[in-house]
Amino acid sequence: MFFTGAEAAILHRRDFEIASKLYHHSHFMKRRPSLELLDTDAGTPPEVAASLRDLQMFNQFFGGVRTSAELVRRAVGATSARTLSLLEVAAGAGYVPAQVRQRLAPGLDLKIAVLDRARTHLNGHRRAVVADALALPFADNSFDLVSCNLFVHHLGPQDLQAFAREALRVCRAAFLINDLIRDPLHLALAYSGFPLYRSRITRNDAPASVRQAYTPAELRALLEPLNLPRIDVSRHYLYRMGVIAWKQT
Repeated sequence: MFFTGAEAAILHRRDFEIASKLYHHSHFMKRRPSLELLDTDAGTPPEVAASLRDLQMFNQFFGGVRTSAELVRRAVGATSARTLSLLEVAAGAGYVPAQVRQRLAPGLDLKIAVLDRARTHLNGHRRAVVADALALPFADNSFDLVSCNLFVHHLGPQDLQAFAREALRVCRAAFLINDLIRDPLHLALAYSGFPLYRSRITRNDAPASVRQAYTPAELRALLEPLNLPRIDVSRHYLYRMGVIAWKQT
């Protein structure tokens, strides 16, 4: 279901105004863990499917694919290999890594495996695993790269570090993170996009994601205790950030 611009303005004007005032009066916005309905598929099957299509839209047009492609490109630059394996965690149907593979071909042959907590999200992907991201069911050094997109903001600091340790255990070269940047203007943009969203799940989850996202400095601080040889943090289009946590350089 789509809201018209007028309906969205009536329903959400108060929240949008609060977010806008936050931007004009303060550049600090405390992280606030928030309930995201898609985490538990709290909706009807059509609502969940519509929300997954919204996620694909965000990644296609608002920086998701672009950021992940750039991270993989940088990681590939540290090796002369023409073929690399990548595990995408919390992958859904695997849209983002598939698009990255297309963008980097034919110079790079990216062998993709995807992992998600729900089989219904995987949409029949051939190399797919249903498992817990905090206990990856793979041996050490199983993949060249481990990557995730729009996932780490769902995790509290301790779980984020636990996931990073698992990702670094399983990868050979680097762990890649593509996620949102918490910012008051970003929150205002999340509300302004309500007319575009197909599902009520997205109308809850888009602002909730921004509220509980990390800043680049916070994410770097959480990864530094892991004693990595290098951590690269970069900002990307429309409040995305990219992180390359190098296992070896």
